[in-house]
This record gives sequence, structure tokens and C-alpha cells, in this order.
Amino acid sequence: MRHKILKYIVMLTALFFLPAIAFAQEGAEPALSGGDTAWIIVATILVMMMTIPGLALFYGGLVRRKNVLSVLMQCLILTAVIIIEWVVIGYSLAFTSSEGGLNTVIGGFDKIFLQGIAINDLLEGYTIPELLFVSFQGMFAVITPALIVGAFAERIKFSGFLLFSVLWALVVYNPLAHWVWGGGWIGAMGAIDFAGGTVVHINAGVSALVMAILLGRRQGWNVKDAAPITPHNVPFVVIGTALLWLGWLGFNGGSGLAADGLSASAILVTNIAAAAAALTWAVLDWIINKKPTVIGFCTGVVAGLVAITPAAGSSGVLGAFVIGLVAGLICFFMVAHVKPRFGYDDSLDAFGVHGIGGIIGSLLIGIFATQTITGEGGAQGALYGDWNQLWIQIVATAATIAFSAVMTWILFRIVDALVGIRASSESESVGLDISEHGEIAYD
Repeated sequence: MRHKILKYIVMLTALFFLPAIAFAQEGAEPALSGGDTAWIIVATILVMMMTIPGLALFYGGLVRRKNVLSVLMQCLILTAVIIIEWVVIGYSLAFTSSEGGLNTVIGGFDKIFLQGIAINDLLEGYTIPELLFVSFQGMFAVITPALIVGAFAERIKFSGFLLFSVLWALVVYNPLAHWVWGGGWIGAMGAIDFAGGTVVHINAGVSALVMAILLGRRQGWNVKDAAPITPHNVPFVVIGTALLWLGWLGFNGGSGLAADGLSASAILVTNIAAAAAALTWAVLDWIINKKPTVIGFCTGVVAGLVAITPAAGSSGVLGAFVIGLVAGLICFFMVAHVKPRFGYDDSLDAFGVHGIGGIIGSLLIGIFATQTITGEGGAQGALYGDWNQLWIQIVATAATIAFSAVMTWILFRIVDALVGIRASSESESVGLDISEHGEIAYD
């Protein structure tokens, strides 16, 4: 009897203090979450896998055999160089605050060489170490200039490519990442870019178009009377596509920086959009060209993945399906009709897929964003009664296009004057593998 009375007293005392305990927990600073940290570690690895070997194999299979090593080397060296650039200065410029009004356009220098970040410091407002966030975002910084490789493949000098890419990361990628994610003006006006529609895909895609136009066409590529330049290794393209698709689940799924329902939703809509775009492309291939091609299906997968990237944290199943369908249709039209019509040699369709896909996804956020995903009081699109978000997305998209185009044009002129960018006709004829690297891929 005495033990029962004591038990009831303890229970009543606990009930009395529970509200105070709960209140204390609500007001406490976030603590390290092992689950969130483990997931973002995995996501970081997945995003790195997108560049090497995913993008390297995807692009490498699409070029001619005499240029495959040049593409692989470009992806490899960018991974190494941009990792160093990122920890030295890139992260600080993108994700810290500068003094006064400058913070709207560029970050500060407080975390150059990651100074002041201890191993146990958490990212402000989150439950993961800041150093892990540095690594995760660093993989985004790596893949973005690597995407541009698809525009100038088979005709660029290695020295010009390397200098251009480093300068582009410094003065194009870092400021734009700050504008959108680091406290700059695009993020401040309410624009949504969950995982890189503006920062990664529109940015790289528009820059790719400018580079393709300024460099001129490859030898042997003429839209009217020359034989098409066909991929040398389609299985490479398939393997690269599979690795990109898998890695994209970390790219989008990890961008909420937690292992939670938003991450699960982002992974789901990523798969839906990729599948919808790939099937759309295959059907169009079948109807127009009489055969559904492997290359077409793979290109459709990437178009869908690109388009859902900015919207993965704000759109539900309906939005993902429509975004994938629209991306498949429009990107197919850009690659199959607009490029031949205007005659620009975007070698591997970096603009037609990444630039256009990113624009589609960024704009359709303004239609399909839903509070079912963004939460009560969160952003919602025109389909749910808020047209203002669409206007915000238009401004963010237009600003990204203009900034990327102008800065890429300026950098091209500077680098071309310093070291030259276009490979010589002799180098292009024998192939960049031999002329730039002294190696051949196949006996």
C-alpha cells in the first residue's frame, strides 16, 4: 500500500513539472542530431558521386572517342580545384555576412580557410555540424562549373578551361549562391530555390550557352549538311545517368539539412519528375523519330531531375508530375529543334537541358508551391491563390540569367586574352586526349 501511494506521488509530481520541462526544451538551442548528421554525410557523398563518376561518364560517353579523356579530366580536376577554392574563400563569400549594405550582394571574409569553425560547432538553426554543411555545399560548388563542360566539349584548351572555371567559381557562383542562400537580395525577397535551380542549373546553363556561342562550332558539326556527331559509348551514358539519378536523391533530399518528412517528400517528387520527363522524351522520340532511343530517355531523366531541383521543397506530387512533363516537352523541343534552327553548338546540351530545365522549375514554383509542403504560413503558388510568388520567381530567374550571361561574356574575353580558350584546329582534329593530355583512352 505504501509503495502504491509513493508511486502516485511521483506520477503527480512529474505531471506538475512536465509543462516546465517542455517549455525549457522548446527554448533550448538545437542539439546535434545523429540522424540528421548521418543523413547529410550520406547526401554529401551522393552529390560528390554526381560529378565523379556520374557526370564524367555521362558527358564522356556522349563525346567522340578521341575526346573522352579530356572530359573525364575536366570533371576530375574541377573536383579537386573547386574543393580547395571553396574552403579557402568560396564558403566565406557565399555564406557569411559582409559589412553594411554589401551583404545583399556578397558575403564577408570571416571564414576564409574556415577559420573560427570548430568541429563541434553546429550550423546556426540546424542540428548538423557546420563543417558538414561546408562539405555538402562544396559539392554543389563543384558540380556547377562541371555542368558547363557539356557546352564546350571537344574544342577547348585545358589551360583556358581551368583558368575560366576557377574565375567563374569565384565571381559568378559564389555571389549568386550568396544572393539566393547566404542572406543576399534574392533570398530576402522570398524567392524559392530549394536545391539549386537558379544557383546551379540556370547559372551553369546560361553560361554554357554563352561559351558555346563565343567558342564557335566544333569541326565537323554543321546542322545542315554534315553527318551528326554521335556518342562513342552509350553504355557510359546509361551508367552516368543512373549515378546522376541516384546522386540527385542526396542533392535534393539533403537540401533540407535534416532527416525528416521534407527530405522524404523531396526524394519522392524528385523520382516522380525524373520518371515523367524521361517517359515524355521517350514517347516524343517514338512518335517523331519512329524509335525510342536510349540517349533520349537518359536526357529526359536529367531534364526532369533539373526541373524539380528548385521545387523539391515546395511542390507536391501534382507539381512534380507536371514539372516533369513540361520539362520533357520543352527540353526536347530545345534540343531537337531550337538548337539546329539557330545553329549554336551546345555540344552536350548543357543549355537545352540544364538551363531550360532550371528555368522551367524555377518559374513553376510560382504555380505549384503548396503549403502542404512549405507548412502553414509558407509560400504557395498561383494554383493555390497566390500570384505574388510567381512574380518573385520571375524576377529571380531573370536576374540569374542576366548576371550569368554578362559575367561569363566578360570572363571569356579576359581568359581568351590571357591564355586563349579555343583549341587549335590541329589539336581538335587529332583529339584533345592526345593534344592536351598525351594519352588515348582505347588501344
